[in-house]
Amino acid sequence: MSAPVPAWAPAAPRTNGLAIASLVLGLCGFGILPVIFGHIALGQIRRTGDRGATLAIVGLVLGYLALAATIIGVGLLIAVAVGVPVFATWVSS
Repeated sequence: MSAPVPAWAPAAPRTNGLAIASLVLGLCGFGILPVIFGHIALGQIRRTGDRGATLAIVGLVLGYLALAATIIGVGLLIAVAVGVPVFATWVSS
């Protein structure tokens, strides 16, 4: 005779919602939100055993890349804004 089949199956670990949010916001190009959500998600994943660590890490990487691009872009914008008047006065003299 075979062993009885349990009436319920053990629940699979759920995917952390903040990890998904971190990935989606990182893909959309947001900078600070995926970083915040990714760090919080990794802490929750370590604590609760949820799935989604890879999603959180990818969201973190994309968020940090977006932050770096924003900082470089603002730096270039400031450099051009400051450099153009200086160049104009140098050419006119």
